[in-house]
Amino acid sequence: MGKNFRETLKRQLENDADLRKEYEALYPEYELAKMLISCRSRGNLTQKQLSELTGIDQADISKIENGNANPSIKTLTRIASAMNMTLKIEFVPNAHNV
Repeated sequence: MGKNFRETLKRQLENDADLRKEYEALYPEYELAKMLISCRSRGNLTQKQLSELTGIDQADISKIENGNANPSIKTLTRIASAMNMTLKIEFVPNAHNV
């Protein structure tokens, strides 16, 4: 085990191709969840308050934040709008293609 989680994860990803492949496949969902939690927290909103603003069940917001849901663009747009934000989706080159 490394000094901290990030170091341990980095080493494991470097040494285990199957783990790296799974990690890369889940990365977009993880980033979405992290971003939603961060934006909601900065807006001082609870999941319940966001639910009331969007009309999306609090349980569904929780699932998105836990990476257990695959929200549509329409749902993400509703969430962004409720937080006075605009949804921005980009296609960017992979790091190894730059």
